[in-house]
Amino acid sequence: MKMIYTNENRLIVGNAKNILESYDIDVILKNEFASSAIGEVSAFDAWVEIWLTNEADYERAIIILESSLSQVDAAEWLCSQCKEQNDASFEFCWNCQGESF
Repeated sequence: MKMIYTNENRLIVGNAKNILESYDIDVILKNEFASSAIGEVSAFDAWVEIWLTNEADYERAIIILESSLSQVDAAEWLCSQCKEQNDASFEFCWNCQGESF
């Protein structure tokens, strides 16, 4: 087994896990419930981790995660229909369901 990804935000880790599984890459989560140990261990050591069950998937998994998660810091966008500000992760406006352009 080999660790592939970790982040302090468990939602981002969950998203990364789902992305890898959608490409038929088997993974397991470690430290999923370790947040209660913060204080006994460092906060960094309690971050949720994604581990590959098959190390042969490592290179492919890295490429998938880099391309999929690279838009995490992307800019927000303004809906052309209703002028609502939307997070970069939204493909459709949360207010009127208009498409991002």
